[in-house]
Amino acid sequence: MESIVRRAMLYDFYGELLTPHQRKAYEAVVMDDISCAELARNENISRQGAHDMIHRCDRQLEEYEDKLHLVERFLNMKRDLQKIRENAIELDNRLDGSDTEGKELLKGILEHTDGLIGGL
Repeated sequence: MESIVRRAMLYDFYGELLTPHQRKAYEAVVMDDISCAELARNENISRQGAHDMIHRCDRQLEEYEDKLHLVERFLNMKRDLQKIRENAIELDNRLDGSDTEGKELLKGILEHTDGLIGGL
């Protein structure tokens, strides 16, 4: 399952760098979960040709990530925002109920982190 998620994320970040023909084939196999045999039939190419095309796309997308690290940065940012959110909740739980100013500040932090996480 982790492999499927990684492939989808790589495609989300770098898919536009593939050719239209590669995008169509990759979407069919990875996103729509059709087999290479079905892709080969649909594209009128050999099964091996379909398999090679998908393998080349995987390799290209991984190479883009190796150079640009956009997926890695995205995942790190999301993890860090979630940690900030968890820390803010923990701090909110520790604050005395009479500290309304502190509670309001934490409420703002939580709203902003939720908005950022939701936008990712």
